[in-house]
Amino acid sequence: MIGEMDADSVVGYFRGKSILITGSTGFLGKVLVEKILRVQPDVKKLYLLIRAPDAESAKLRIQTEIIGREIFHVLKEKHGVQFNNFIEEKICPLVGDIIYENFGLDNVQLEELSKDIDVIVNGAATTNFFERYDVAFDVNVLGVKHVCAFGAKCPKLKMFLHVSTAYVAGEQEGIIPEKPILMGETLRVGTHLDIESELILVKDTMLELKASCSTEKDGRKTMKELGLKRSDKNINIHYVYSFDPLGGTTNLILF
Repeated sequence: MIGEMDADSVVGYFRGKSILITGSTGFLGKVLVEKILRVQPDVKKLYLLIRAPDAESAKLRIQTEIIGREIFHVLKEKHGVQFNNFIEEKICPLVGDIIYENFGLDNVQLEELSKDIDVIVNGAATTNFFERYDVAFDVNVLGVKHVCAFGAKCPKLKMFLHVSTAYVAGEQEGIIPEKPILMGETLRVGTHLDIESELILVKDTMLELKASCSTEKDGRKTMKELGLKRSDKNINIHYVYSFDPLGGTTNLILF
């Protein structure tokens, strides 16, 4: 009974709300979009931040990578011929990327969006275990910072949900209790994570690669090796995927 009441209260909470979702084309993202539209059709609007060159391309990505997937068959059966109208009413594509401040939106878009948002769900991330350090840092660390900065501009914001990963716990085993992470804390005792220092390291390495006229292949190899090296140093894990979510979580402390 309690579980049913909790579920009902969650569903009711989203009635009339405007929600910004990043990472909506991902595995969890498309499931979240479908779930909200199915259980709470009275949601006001789902703003989906999509990486695309223009609005039409963003709409195409939503159609092919989200709405067109098999998971939406229940909604299609429920709404029948009105399905497309329902989707157009509820989903608003936003051309942008979390690696940029304000997602790359212009001032008019930014002001209109910030005034309407009640909930932010940040699910955008690169999940490549051996990603280039600059790419992983841009998305999984600075991206979180940019989403938090946008959230601070939303006067109606009531909830900020950041989707992270179990890998943020590294290779710890057994029951791992949730506890607040301290600023600069890492999984390796005696080390300290300084986001600004890591950013400077990334920029300096990129400048060195440019000055030495490195090939794209050499640059990619160098940045991947840098990510693994920094991950080993800070959390004693030999893949960058655990290190960057930790950096992203650190940014949430500032929010």
